[in-house]
Amino acid sequence: MMDKETLSEQLSDLRAEHRALDDQIGHILVAGSFSNIDVQRLKKRKLAIKDQMLRLESALHPNIIA
Repeated sequence: MMDKETLSEQLSDLRAEHRALDDQIGHILVAGSFSNIDVQRLKKRKLAIKDQMLRLESALHPNIIA
């Protein structure tokens, strides 16, 4: 198991990548120079990153039910 500092760093990196993909998707859509397949791939990658972020957040802050 990784320590909290390592998990926090990974989470921070994933958040930055998620924001960058969001910006990239926005710019592509505004420019109008895109293929649907490219946008779908970027959105799929963004969703995968979001899933990874949720797993890391869960590992950092477990929901302990008493």
